[in-house]
Amino acid sequence: MLMKILENKDQFQPGLSIDCVIFGFHNNQLKVLLNKTKYSDQWALPGGFVPVDEDLDQAAVSILYGRTGVKGIFLRQFATFGKVKRNQSDFSQKVVQFYGLTPEAAQWYLNRFVTVGYYALVDFSQTVPQSEGNKEVVEWIDHSAVPELILDHREILDTALATLRTELNLMPVGYNLLPEKFTIPELQKLYETILGRQLDRRNFLRKITAIGILIKLDEKKSNVAHKAPNLYRFDKERYEEVVKNGLTQGW
Repeated sequence: MLMKILENKDQFQPGLSIDCVIFGFHNNQLKVLLNKTKYSDQWALPGGFVPVDEDLDQAAVSILYGRTGVKGIFLRQFATFGKVKRNQSDFSQKVVQFYGLTPEAAQWYLNRFVTVGYYALVDFSQTVPQSEGNKEVVEWIDHSAVPELILDHREILDTALATLRTELNLMPVGYNLLPEKFTIPELQKLYETILGRQLDRRNFLRKITAIGILIKLDEKKSNVAHKAPNLYRFDKERYEEVVKNGLTQGW
């Protein structure tokens, strides 16, 4: 994929890239989608370059679709990263040598790139990680067990998580991370995992109910050891309204 881009580098905006932090939730763990290529032992965030004829947001949507195979997911730009030395020369030279880039292509690739960070929230069960050929591995990794990342990708990931934690006080989450039907304990566990701390059960129920985004179903969760809890789903119209207008309470 990189070789194809470099062969057509005039079709891409020089010095500008996108890196995406893709969050999913599975088995009470907040997951991050990472990829690793054969020219490095380190993992990386999915990313790409920006076509000259595409808006920045549209380029991010294209990158996310290419990595997840899912459309219409929650996507938000959260920060720009532009340190002078963010492109580590030793890493970049490995890429140049691995692909045997021409001097012209190498010069384009080795230039300083400013990257725009986006974070996305996806339904883990509906997402099938997509690799770019046989030279890449793409996996979900628990956010608390992420190994060493290339370049400044750790800073990008940490900033994305900090932004998500802050915005949790300004908007609801869950619609893009939970299955269609879920229990209140499952929703609370999602919030606790993102925030990194426990929440009082009764206080959480009171606050989440007051937002008015939940619809209680005439169903209970099956295959549980104890008393089966009620199932809920999100009121999509009300949920989108609250995301647009924001919340006035915190966690």
